[in-house]
Amino acid sequence: MIRSDIIRGHLDAIILRLIYEKDYYGYEISKEIGFRTYERFQIKEATLYAVFQRLERKELIESYLGDVSHGGKRRYYKITKLGKAYLRETIEEWKEIKEIINIFMEGLD
Repeated sequence: MIRSDIIRGHLDAIILRLIYEKDYYGYEISKEIGFRTYERFQIKEATLYAVFQRLERKELIESYLGDVSHGGKRRYYKITKLGKAYLRETIEEWKEIKEIINIFMEGLD
């Protein structure tokens, strides 16, 4: 399992990247993160909803209520135009960070 403090600074980008693909509700995102990482990283519910609130305040995502399912309406999240631009910037920044880290981490025996 990956230490959460290593990934914490990238949660906004991870969530935005998922929501870029399609509108998701919270539990669905949590399960998708676990699935894509082969359960090596799992996001806690409280952390996930804190990220949603932060992204909504920054107007990077919007939420809406979907159809009734299992007794209640699910809150879905979708990326905004501003969120897409922010995600593109973040991806370019990540590529550069990855190159720099690789300079120091590769080649050890």
